[in-house]
Amino acid sequence: MKRFWPWLKILGALGILAVLVWQLGTQAFLDGLREVDAGGIAAALGIGFATTVFSAWRWCLVARRLSLKLSLGSAVGEYYRALFLNGVLPAGVLGDVNRAVRHGRESGDVLRGVRAVVLERTAGQIVLIGASVTVVIGAPSVVPPPIDKVVMVAGIVVAVLALAAIVTGMTAGKRWIHSGSKWRRGFAITLADLRMGLLTKETWPGVSLLSVATLAGHLALFVVAVRAAGVTAPVGELLPLMILALLAMGLPLNIGGWGPREGVCAVLFGAAGLGSAQGVTVAVVYGVLALIASLPGAGVLLVRSLKTHRIGTPAAPRLAARVVRTPVRIGDTR
Repeated sequence: MKRFWPWLKILGALGILAVLVWQLGTQAFLDGLREVDAGGIAAALGIGFATTVFSAWRWCLVARRLSLKLSLGSAVGEYYRALFLNGVLPAGVLGDVNRAVRHGRESGDVLRGVRAVVLERTAGQIVLIGASVTVVIGAPSVVPPPIDKVVMVAGIVVAVLALAAIVTGMTAGKRWIHSGSKWRRGFAITLADLRMGLLTKETWPGVSLLSVATLAGHLALFVVAVRAAGVTAPVGELLPLMILALLAMGLPLNIGGWGPREGVCAVLFGAAGLGSAQGVTVAVVYGVLALIASLPGAGVLLVRSLKTHRIGTPAAPRLAARVVRTPVRIGDTR
């Protein structure tokens, strides 16, 4: 099943996009590509820089609490690189996987490096799910079924998992940390890192504030996309739709973020009386702007590739010179 799951995710995203093209045609997608102008590009780069710094700062707070070294400058570069890879590769998370493993290897603890990234991303998703649940409760009329039920179930699952982790950590965490079972010991270590990385008074205020700031940055980019697509409705009316569209991007059936976002925007904008085609256009504009915002990551990727190439290139001449200088003796079998 693991072998086929990546393909199922890609096929799911393609299926969503195919249904939208079948129902709405290609014009909504083409309009989204045409509406991106110089002003939108500049806004995307500026907002993208702010949200990337906030996210990288959050990563630093979590990583340092887990005793991993990580400077803000290095974190920003790695985060840009991960965002670009997330945007151009299937599944939308491969950049984060690379970021986690790379930092873990540099820090000498791959598992803890992976947990730092997972906790950092989890903090952002918890804030987004909380905002989505608030939308469903506070403005139920703008959330058509079954989206409202999906959001509420997600909120309940997060609350139950958080409560279970806290209870388990308080009752069995200290005993399991010395367990002979590899799974229990690993689970206890994960719970300890969860507490240290997110739940201590030294961490959670900063992580929460940065997560809210990051969400605000994503919503600001959505506002740019909405206005570029020609939607003139007040931002207050559009805010619930944008929050739920961001939540949809976290669904596993996507290709670099594409798929569920367009489908949910079509449903939400249609239910709000703004037109399903307009929703798809907004989603496409947002997708293009988000990719543009991540483009500095391509520069980071290129610079580091060139640096790695330069470091590795002199090895061959040095080796050749060493071979030439080594005297060859007849009969020497060493």
